Amino acid sequence: MLANFLIGLREGLEAALVVGILVAYLVRTDRRALLRQVWFGVGLAAGVSIGVGALLTLGPQGLSFEAQEIIGGVLSIAAVGLITWMIFWMGKTARYLKGNLENALENAIAVGKGAIIAMALLAVGREGLETALFLWAGITSAGSSLAPIAGASLGIATAVALGWLIFKGAVRLNLRVFFQWTGVFLIIVAGGVLAYGIHDLQEAGVLPGLDNLAFDASAAVPPGSVHGTILKGVFNFSAQTTVLQAVAWFAYVVPVMWLFVRMAFHSGPPAPRSSQVPSQAPSQVPATEPQRDLAAADA
Repeated sequence: MLANFLIGLREGLEAALVVGILVAYLVRTDRRALLRQVWFGVGLAAGVSIGVGALLTLGPQGLSFEAQEIIGGVLSIAAVGLITWMIFWMGKTARYLKGNLENALENAIAVGKGAIIAMALLAVGREGLETALFLWAGITSAGSSLAPIAGASLGIATAVALGWLIFKGAVRLNLRVFFQWTGVFLIIVAGGVLAYGIHDLQEAGVLPGLDNLAFDASAAVPPGSVHGTILKGVFNFSAQTTVLQAVAWFAYVVPVMWLFVRMAFHSGPPAPRSSQVPSQAPSQVPATEPQRDLAAADA
């Protein structure tokens, strides 16, 4: 549940920041009439994400055991690839998020209302698809849907509340630090999902070594115990881990963690200025608007 809460919080906060930046920019430049297109794109993104989640959940039903395991293994590995890309992308570009989004929105406005809808759909939809895929991987690895869905829902609700407070200027959050440390945690979580996907493919007969165990910690970590449930739910830890699973976990976590820490915790150049507010923007807008706090990093 904790891992899914963190996923929901991180992805939800990214989406909330994206929406907040777009809305604040349109309000600041006195183009409130275009807010309808932004919200329409956000609504489409939410619908597509829910649809993908339903398809992932209901699609494999009725297939053979081997087919379900193959689909589960492939999608788990795909989820790891997607979450890894997201972690590195946000760790690298968090400080530029506000300026990049405002520039992209200005370009979309120049093209037309359809481009504004498409931009909002793509910007928010990416977060929704990542959440749907990684949440599905968490549900399948945990063996139940209640706790992962509850954790992710709570994380998303918390993210929406934080996004609103940031938008109103009531909270200042160092987003660069937030994305740094959640990235570190999610790399470990992703390593567990990768190992689980490997195990699925071994059970389907696609990969060898199902009976070749690296270790068996069932005596120390019984599957039904409290600590066993926590380790399984948070890190996808398996008391009976095959050699291939262990190799895959270390081959992923060690280099990815090293690269991420080297990239995300290294102080980069200052963030570029966002696009200039168009000349038609009212000059009387106060310079101390709370929306300024939507910058992607306060550091």
